[in-house]
Amino acid sequence: MPSLSDVSTPALPRRFAVSLLRSGASLAFAAILLGLAISAPNFLSLGNLLNVLTQSAILGILAFGLTVVVIGGGSNVVSGGLDLSLAANLGLCAAVYATLNNAGYGAASAVALTLACGLAIGLLNGALVVGLRLPALLATLASMNLIAGLELVLTENTVLPTESALLDWLSFAEPLGVPALAWVLTVVAAILLVLVQYTPFGLRLYAVGEYPEAATAAGIAVPRYVLGSYLISGLCGSLAAFCSSAWFSGSTTGSADMLLPVVAIAFLGVIFSRRLQPSISGTLLATLLVGCLINGFQLLNISSFWVNGVQGVLILAVVAASSLLRGREA
Repeated sequence: MPSLSDVSTPALPRRFAVSLLRSGASLAFAAILLGLAISAPNFLSLGNLLNVLTQSAILGILAFGLTVVVIGGGSNVVSGGLDLSLAANLGLCAAVYATLNNAGYGAASAVALTLACGLAIGLLNGALVVGLRLPALLATLASMNLIAGLELVLTENTVLPTESALLDWLSFAEPLGVPALAWVLTVVAAILLVLVQYTPFGLRLYAVGEYPEAATAAGIAVPRYVLGSYLISGLCGSLAAFCSSAWFSGSTTGSADMLLPVVAIAFLGVIFSRRLQPSISGTLLATLLVGCLINGFQLLNISSFWVNGVQGVLILAVVAASSLLRGREA
């Protein structure tokens, strides 16, 4: 008869590997901060750190949306939850807001219709994944191209400049000495952190993503929660559109370039979380890490192409490490 130590032994290597990976990620974060503090002038100044928060708002909010989808659909990059349309969602919502605002719609109407656009995109993705049972990778890839095409039709492939009281506040307001965009990032992170990690909805969402069969057997409406995750993701896309419109003073044609860093942040956030699970807190830390890298490279006058290369390496490293650990556990 096997002893208790024999039964628990197989779990010990994985626990040690997870702990080592998390510790290594924290040490790497600290080493990056130290290296940038030494080499980049004024990197650790309060003004620059607030600038990092401000610059990270757009990518961070998009990454929060992707994180919620990954939680609800599972972290398998092929068959699990994924939303490749987030960057295109931002582009279309920003174009919708600029068009409505320039057409003279009231502030409340323009904001409401822009939020509705993001929710509609989330509903489309959810319908494709839940209703038609398409793989999330293919479904959101198709919707990404559809949404990008709609943006081109609406903007005629041009930038739509716009001005409003809301965008002025997001651009220039500093409540309590902190830029408004930094506040938006913090508030959205706090709301989603409470919703996803401290409510019954969040606990069930984790169960749906990790153990869908068990969740179904327990009476949880799995399709409803998966659809809900895509609605939250769509809403995050429209919220990020307001931040983008404030940052660029209107819509922008380069929103597709945001997809790689968003994916990098969402997957990198896994190694900052307990048990290598996607979480809002882990994604927030990953957002700050990528934001520090982008800001530090700017201070050092290093080409942004290197940032893309680093993000690609981070994605490969995180996915490879997670896959190895899952294989060992299996």
